[in-house]
Amino acid sequence: MNKLKIAGFALFIITLQACKQKPVSYNDTISEGSAKFAADESFQPIVDAENYIFKALDPKAKPELVYKPENMVVNMLLQDSVRVAILSRTLDSSELKVLKTKNLSPDIARFAVDAVAVIVNKASNDTTITVDAIKKMLNGQAKSAKNIVFDNPNSSLVRYLKTLSGVSDFKLSNIFALKSNKEVIRYVSTHPDAIGFVGFNWLDDPDKDYADAVNNIKIVGVKDEANQKYANGYYTPSQETLSLGQYPLKRDLYIINCTGRQGLGTGFELFLTSDRGQRIVLTSGLLPSTMPGREIEIKHTTN
Repeated sequence: MNKLKIAGFALFIITLQACKQKPVSYNDTISEGSAKFAADESFQPIVDAENYIFKALDPKAKPELVYKPENMVVNMLLQDSVRVAILSRTLDSSELKVLKTKNLSPDIARFAVDAVAVIVNKASNDTTITVDAIKKMLNGQAKSAKNIVFDNPNSSLVRYLKTLSGVSDFKLSNIFALKSNKEVIRYVSTHPDAIGFVGFNWLDDPDKDYADAVNNIKIVGVKDEANQKYANGYYTPSQETLSLGQYPLKRDLYIINCTGRQGLGTGFELFLTSDRGQRIVLTSGLLPSTMPGREIEIKHTTN
């Protein structure tokens, strides 16, 4: 078989395979259709609030939000089960490499800053704590009679606390995980000897099913002696203390969009980072990534 015939045969095979491949079709646009998103369950209150307004403004948009622990959300993204994820971290080099093998290029945008709140029972005498004391409690350098609780072992909050304390695992019997932020709040509300760590977005406007528990806890002021500018003050989480860098326990919220097209994922990303989306973050008590503008109308009157 001469070279011309070989080339012709190869072209025929390639054409035949291309014909067998079904064209990819999508049923969503920036403001219409359905798409599945995965979000870290630690941030369900703020993501639900954003999604509610997003759907109200675009009634034909039907995003399906799945809430899972951080590890599961990342796995869903890497396995291409979803192409949009909301996390409190960006992706590491190995994760980006996996996405690259699937020809997925993530667009990553920060849209809010959340605080990790330290809570105790209302009857507790504790009102302040230092970052150094938190580290020592978590890594076993300081024994405590108090139970230290947080949400499930695979959560972003647990990862954050492990990084903060410099340990790979919590081995002390008085340090344990429950199942959710709500359970942590309920536990602390009924145990005066407990210290809990929760996402601040669960405390600002609680649902009825755990509002009574929120009323029976208080937020502890935290001091970071390594902060040269604010080393002498104890601060509780707020938009002001997060913005000024006074409150030390904080984490960024990101939307990671791997769709690579102008679909519903892009529409939700644009909404989260828009002025309207940032105002929702502002009203939730968290810190917006970009402070929404304030319009002032000046009227001139003539005498």
